Amino acid sequence: MGAAVVIGLSAVVVAIRDGEAVVLTVRHPPAGGGELCGLPFGPFDPQGHRTFELAMRAFVTEQTRFTLGYVEQLYTFGDKGRDAPLADVGDSAARVISVGYLALAPAALDTQFAASEWRPWSRFFPWEDWRQGRPAALDPIEAALRAGDPQRLARARLLFAFDGGPWNEERVLERYELLYEAGLVQEAARDRGETAPHEALRAATGQPMISDHRRILATALGRLRGKLRYRPVVFELMGEAFTLSALQRTVEAIVGAPLHKQNFRRALERAELVEGLGRLDAGTGGRPAELFRFRREVLGERPVSGLSLPLLRD
Repeated sequence: MGAAVVIGLSAVVVAIRDGEAVVLTVRHPPAGGGELCGLPFGPFDPQGHRTFELAMRAFVTEQTRFTLGYVEQLYTFGDKGRDAPLADVGDSAARVISVGYLALAPAALDTQFAASEWRPWSRFFPWEDWRQGRPAALDPIEAALRAGDPQRLARARLLFAFDGGPWNEERVLERYELLYEAGLVQEAARDRGETAPHEALRAATGQPMISDHRRILATALGRLRGKLRYRPVVFELMGEAFTLSALQRTVEAIVGAPLHKQNFRRALERAELVEGLGRLDAGTGGRPAELFRFRREVLGERPVSGLSLPLLRD
């Protein structure tokens, strides 16, 4: 008889707080002592749960006291050995299949629950934030990769934009997996029983998470960055009324790169996705800015794509 299969449900919940993209995390005490954060997750019960999504929503609310709105299924993670250290979802001899979900929230509301916390995604992927130029985290990463396998370095040049190459913001998962393969992230040392990277490299390669939750988070970030261009999902992160500057900062926080302001606004005007409300937001700290809303009714009128992303570095 084969090993039992346990279906785990994980949620990547994204919101914007103070101009930063944040994710909802839950603290977990690992078997080796100490404490790590992870995503809200739990086991699917075929007898007690009617659907995967309803079960996942219930886990998030139970573990964080946060109620989800927009949700979509992200990916199914089933690689053998991917659950080290084993997430507490059942018999330790079971094969764990994880179904990941991406949830978007218009506000990072305080959860009022001690075990949960909103954390910036840049804490987990510091090399992904190019809003202020090339991130300093890439220096020790590049040095470590150049000192390693030459074949891996060839891939790294493409993924990490070494030697003046172009940066593709959607390849978040591939970059994380290359760092894992090279033994440069703490999860790799943990899973293989090896010595952890030195302090400077640990800081550069970000905060570890339980099990393979950082891999799931990387998948979600790459997916969300890609979806911005072909679906108007960014508006799920906005309130009912917003300024165009706030919308641009939200897109920049997700993409991890600055946008050309005038070109971004021209693209918005051509797409006819927003309309002015005839009111001003006096709380911007400068000149009052006009408030806009997302024309949600356009979704039923015609096929709608996402946003043009005129990156400044392009």
